[in-house]
Amino acid sequence: MITFALAVISSVLSFHRVHAEQTPNIILILADDMGYSDLGCYGSEIATPNLDRLAHRGVRFTQFYNSSKCEPTRASLMSGQYWQDTGFGVKRGLTMGEVMKQRNYATFAVGKWHLDRNPVDRGFDRYFGHLAGGSHYFRVAGSQRLDHDVFTQPPGDDFYMTDANADYAIQFIDELQRDAPDKPFMMYLAFNAPHSPLHALPQDIAKYHETYRAGWDIIRKQRHQKQIELGVTKERGKLPPRDPSVPAWETLSQREKDFESTRMAIYAAMVDRMDQAIGCVLNRVKEHGEEDNTLVIFLSDNGGSASDPSTAPKTVEGLLGENGAGKDGYWVGIGWSNVSNTPFRRYKCDMGNGGILTSCVASWPAVIKTGGRLIDEPSHIIDLMATITDVAGPPISETPSEKLPGKSLQPLLTDSPRESHDALYFHLFHNRAIIADGMKLVSSWDSPWALYDMNADRTEQNNLASRHPELAASLQKRWESWYADVPEKRWNASLGEPRYRRIDDPEETYNRRTGNGDEIIVVKRSEASQGRKPQPRKKQATSK
Repeated sequence: MITFALAVISSVLSFHRVHAEQTPNIILILADDMGYSDLGCYGSEIATPNLDRLAHRGVRFTQFYNSSKCEPTRASLMSGQYWQDTGFGVKRGLTMGEVMKQRNYATFAVGKWHLDRNPVDRGFDRYFGHLAGGSHYFRVAGSQRLDHDVFTQPPGDDFYMTDANADYAIQFIDELQRDAPDKPFMMYLAFNAPHSPLHALPQDIAKYHETYRAGWDIIRKQRHQKQIELGVTKERGKLPPRDPSVPAWETLSQREKDFESTRMAIYAAMVDRMDQAIGCVLNRVKEHGEEDNTLVIFLSDNGGSASDPSTAPKTVEGLLGENGAGKDGYWVGIGWSNVSNTPFRRYKCDMGNGGILTSCVASWPAVIKTGGRLIDEPSHIIDLMATITDVAGPPISETPSEKLPGKSLQPLLTDSPRESHDALYFHLFHNRAIIADGMKLVSSWDSPWALYDMNADRTEQNNLASRHPELAASLQKRWESWYADVPEKRWNASLGEPRYRRIDDPEETYNRRTGNGDEIIVVKRSEASQGRKPQPRKKQATSK
């Protein structure tokens, strides 16, 4: 009897040792305002060897959706809920940090937070980054924190935010390996790059000095062709037309071409440096012997941004600034965002696929045995909480938890079937969408509902609403029923789509979005030249 009892105890202990050895580390990496095609493994000419290597060893998703803007995406990602349920900032429900602490994980947050409070008050053991929605890259932001403490500018002139994020990510991992080497960790690594302002290191900009002189029309076609070869787009036919407000590259003046090619070179340098930073973090994980047992997931919070609210002079000299590394206030602009979001139409804040469909790479060498696979199953940022809790196992003690809408990605990682989402819902300001049964009903900028087949027309060129009015009406009813029940609604009427701004326009008289959809700035060249700050005109929010 004693022998049997000892055998049982030994078996139980053995099970727990095996489970502990298999409990993975998790690194969730988020880019900011990066388009679907900006990685090499998704068609780009930008050098991203570290993320490309992850894709080669892991999987790439070709239909992974976000919430189209920084803060709502972060709210959904961090809570596992639609942002309309948890609220901007995560006002209802637990954070990833809190649920992973319940599973005895060390929890780290690094980079842009853009949610309520401080991560160390919301389940994270350590934090380095800025609490606000944006940051300078060469100067420490006022909201920069190291844990609870205000982080001040280090001495010297070599501070660069992307590198600093990698440095502190590595420091947190090193400290854990020193103090508790058997404890698994979950790291949320949220880069500010390549969000504006356009700031990059001169040596990185130099790599792309000539690249974009070919112009956005040629670069966009080259990316699309590479995507077809890679299999990350199903589109075999015609690339959607250039955004109607963006002029053909060959119609630009030489001064405009110089400016535009330079600002895209800076943007590319920011993506390049982010990939270098990711490589540094992953190399340290490998040095600690944890590479095989670490699940890494990379994605972007939304598509490329069409916003271009800067009133700074549109010259190469102004763009680069005195140090040749980019100057405050510049954005990449709609012409190049149209390229970033290849092959899709529309942008950040839109519910078109250019706004809500992100590149997503996952790597887990111990589990993903067939590298380089493409996954076309519709997935969403609400699935990330379900995934990390699934791979981490149950909490160490029973705690009440609500049913979340996400579905774990783990079956897809192992090339197993997964129950599909019944529907995916989207809304932000004046933009709405629902995806169900391979069909997407969408309205951007208060336009009439349009219906697209996501299996045959993911670039949204063939509106089927008039051919299938009953299906469109049914999907509209489902969206309206969902929207009626969510506790948080942010609705305002649209004043028009983003438009390209020519340098040589005699007067800037049209409305230009600031990027969040609820503020319009009207700028006249006479005001900019006299140094007067343009006054924002606040729109009155309307309810529906």
